[in-house]
Amino acid sequence: MSVTEPRPAARGRDGALTVVEIARLAGVSAPTVSRVLNGQSGVALATRQRVEAVLREHGYRRPAGSSSIAVLELVFHALESPWALEIIRGVERVARENDLAVVLTEMQGRLTPGRAWTEQVLTRRPAGVIAVFSELTVAQQSQLATRSVPLVVLDPTGEPLHRTPSVGATNWNGGLAATRHLLDLGHRRIAMLSGPVQWPCCRARLDGYRAAMDAAGVPVEPDLVRISTLYVEGGLADGAALLRLPEPPTAVFTANDLQALGVYEAARRAGVRVPEELSVVGFDDLAFTRWSGPPMTTVRQPLEQMGATAARMIVELAAGRALEQHRVELATRLVVRESTAPPHGSC
Repeated sequence: MSVTEPRPAARGRDGALTVVEIARLAGVSAPTVSRVLNGQSGVALATRQRVEAVLREHGYRRPAGSSSIAVLELVFHALESPWALEIIRGVERVARENDLAVVLTEMQGRLTPGRAWTEQVLTRRPAGVIAVFSELTVAQQSQLATRSVPLVVLDPTGEPLHRTPSVGATNWNGGLAATRHLLDLGHRRIAMLSGPVQWPCCRARLDGYRAAMDAAGVPVEPDLVRISTLYVEGGLADGAALLRLPEPPTAVFTANDLQALGVYEAARRAGVRVPEELSVVGFDDLAFTRWSGPPMTTVRQPLEQMGATAARMIVELAAGRALEQHRVELATRLVVRESTAPPHGSC
């Protein structure tokens, strides 16, 4: 009785699994594997998942010689915020320098792209993908990796998978600087409007606020910390709630400029003057802040530079070059204008 030894995996000249061997391991035909690799339709979901599992298990990567089109995919969870335009400017500048077109995808508030987007990207085979304030699933990240489509995450909403390259800002330092500025002016009842704390950038800004208060020996009162939405409406609603407290804050630090603008409106409706009776500090330094009334003190986040940095990382990865850094954090800076002053009645 003879024993048949397992057939070794067939490898290409570069040592990588071939399409034929992937098909054998997945129990499908080679054309089916090709359709999955190219994001084409006509493959049952269960079959597609089986092929993807084999690709992940064996660390398959599309051969370096495979062609991609000169397109950089830029994915936003929403485009309605002005900060999106700043990021687009930075990405587009680098893309233009490298003869790349830019394709924008907006997910209408969802953080994770759907299956249709994934299939379209796999079909297009772009030079790379930049996910802005978005969260690709482990499966989506694996699908891009197996097709040798570089991925860079900008301002990630969660911890990036393994060594996924990412670009952010020094959010903790920004929160610390903003709060210290208010403390140095003499404020002690300082409120903080945070964004969703499951997002690292928002959590870091809140932690910077807490660190500055703790270092100054000023207790953080629970009523003065609100988890808000990152829109004007959030700042308006939570700013109004803060001003209705029996002992309202004398200053508010917000997680972004849109929230700060909402606080401005809440103060106007309550008859509270900024900065005479309420100091306000934003975060981002969007274009409108210097023209708001009064011009807004804020923490400058280099959004255009962040977009350009992410695009340069894609260019390097698409060319097969290793990155010097997988996580880049660009410096924030406090910009003092006219929305902050010593507390009302102080000497």
